[in-house]
Amino acid sequence: MGIISRKIFPACESMCVCCPALRSRSRQPVKRYKKLLSEIFPKSPGAPPNERKITKLCEYAARNPFRIPKIAKYLEERCYKELRCKHVKFINIVIEAYNKLLCMCKEQMAYFAVNLLNVVSELLDNSKQEATQILGCQTLTKFIYSQADGTYTHNIEKFVHKVCKLAHEDGEEHLRSCLRASSLQCLSAMIVHATLDNYELDTHAEDDDERGEPHRNWVDEVVRCEGRGATVACDASPSNMIIRPQPEKKDPSLLTREEIETPKVWAQICIQRMVELAKESTTLRLVVDPMFVYFDSRQHWVSQQGLAMVVLSDMSYWEASGNQQLVLAAVVRHLDHKNVAHDPQLKSYIIQVAAALARQIRSRRMLAEIGFVSDLCRHLRKSFQATLESVGEQDTNLNILLQNSIEDCLLEIAKGIDDVRSLFNMMAISLEKLPSSGSVARATVGSLMVLAHMISLALVTSRSQQVFPEALHVQLMKAMLHPNLEVRVGAHQIFSALLIPSSS
Repeated sequence: MGIISRKIFPACESMCVCCPALRSRSRQPVKRYKKLLSEIFPKSPGAPPNERKITKLCEYAARNPFRIPKIAKYLEERCYKELRCKHVKFINIVIEAYNKLLCMCKEQMAYFAVNLLNVVSELLDNSKQEATQILGCQTLTKFIYSQADGTYTHNIEKFVHKVCKLAHEDGEEHLRSCLRASSLQCLSAMIVHATLDNYELDTHAEDDDERGEPHRNWVDEVVRCEGRGATVACDASPSNMIIRPQPEKKDPSLLTREEIETPKVWAQICIQRMVELAKESTTLRLVVDPMFVYFDSRQHWVSQQGLAMVVLSDMSYWEASGNQQLVLAAVVRHLDHKNVAHDPQLKSYIIQVAAALARQIRSRRMLAEIGFVSDLCRHLRKSFQATLESVGEQDTNLNILLQNSIEDCLLEIAKGIDDVRSLFNMMAISLEKLPSSGSVARATVGSLMVLAHMISLALVTSRSQQVFPEALHVQLMKAMLHPNLEVRVGAHQIFSALLIPSSS
C-alpha cells in the first residue's frame, strides 16, 4: 500500500496521512554523516566525549571527501550554538573533531580550513571565557603545524594581532597564565614558520657538490666501504662527506642597507636569537620541535643540501661551546615522533642529516654525550626485526635503506668519540637484557654487531687502543651460550671485531 501510494498515486499524499510509507524518515533516510555527527555528542553535558565516534566520523570523511564541507559547516554552526549556551565541554568536542580532521584529512584541508578558521576567530573573540580562548590558540597552533605550503599564510596573518593581545593579558590566575602560555605557543609557531619560509638555501650548494670530490677524505671512504663488506652498498655521496662552511653571524646594528631589505638576513638573525635562548636541552627542544614538524610537513629532510640540513648545521655552529651535541641528540630523538615513527624512508633521510651533523661536530671537537647512540641502536634493532618479519620487497628495501643510513651515522659518531668505554658499557647492558625470543634476540645482536664493526673501524682510523671491558666480555660469553644459533654466531663476531679491530 505504501509503495503504491507513494509512487503511483501522489495525490493520496494529502489524504492518506496514516500511510507509513509517507513518513519523512521513510521517504528520505537520514544520511550517515548526520548520524555520525549526532553520535559524537553525549546525551548529557556531563558525559565524556566519545573518542571512538569522533575517529569514526573522520574516517568516514576521509573516505567521502565530498561530505567534508557539510560536516565542517555543521561543526561550525554547532560551535556557535554551544558558545552562546556556554557549554565548554561540547565546544571541546567540536575542536577535537576538527583536530582529528587535520590529522586524518590533510589532503582535503581545503574543504574545511575556512570553517575551522572561522571557529578559531569566534573562540579568540570570546573574551568572557578564558578556556575557549585557550582552545582557540591551541587549535590555531595545530592548524599552523599542519600546513604543507603557504596557501593559508594570509589567513593566519589576520590572527597575529588577536594572539599578541592575548599574550599581554594581565592577572596571576591559573587560567590567565595558561592563556598567555598558549598564545605565546601560537606566536612561536607563527614565527618559526615565517622564519623558515624565508631561510633561503645556499645557491652555490650544487656547485660545491660538483667541486667537492677532490676534497673528500678518500682514505676514510675506502676504509668504510671495505669494512662494511658485501652486505652494505657503498652509496655515500660527496654531499655526505663535505662539511658545510661556518656561516657568518649577523649583527643587526652592522647591517648594510641592502642586508636590511633582505628577508633571508632577518630570517638568519631570528635563528641566531633562538639559538641564543637555548641554553640547555629543555629550552633547545622547545625551539627545534616546531622546526622539525615544519620539516616533516614540507619534506625538507630529503636532500643533504635541503633546508633541514642548512638550518640545523647553522644552529650547531652558533651553539655555545659544548652544546652542539644537543642539536644532534634532538634530531635523533625526533625519530620517535608520530610523524616519523612508522615511515622508514623519512627516518633514513633524518638519520642522513644526523650523520652529516655528527661529521660537522666532530671536525671541531670530540663527542662527549652519546646517549643518543642507544636510540639509534634501538631503531636499528627494530628495522632488523621488521626485515625478518616483512613479506613485501618494497618494505624490505626501505628497511635496508634505513639500516644503511644508521650504519653511516654510527660510524660518524664512533669516529668522534675519544673514549669508547661508554659504548662498551651500553653494549653490555643491551646483552644483559637479551631476550630468549629468537627474532628479537637476533635483531638485538645484529644491531650490536653493526655498532661493534663501526667501533672497530673508528679505532683503526684513529689508531687508538682500548682495553677490552670485563663486563662486556662476561655478557658476550653468556650470549655465546644462547639457544639460538644465529645469536651465538653473532656474539662470536662481536667479540672478534672488538678484540682485533680491522678494516677488512
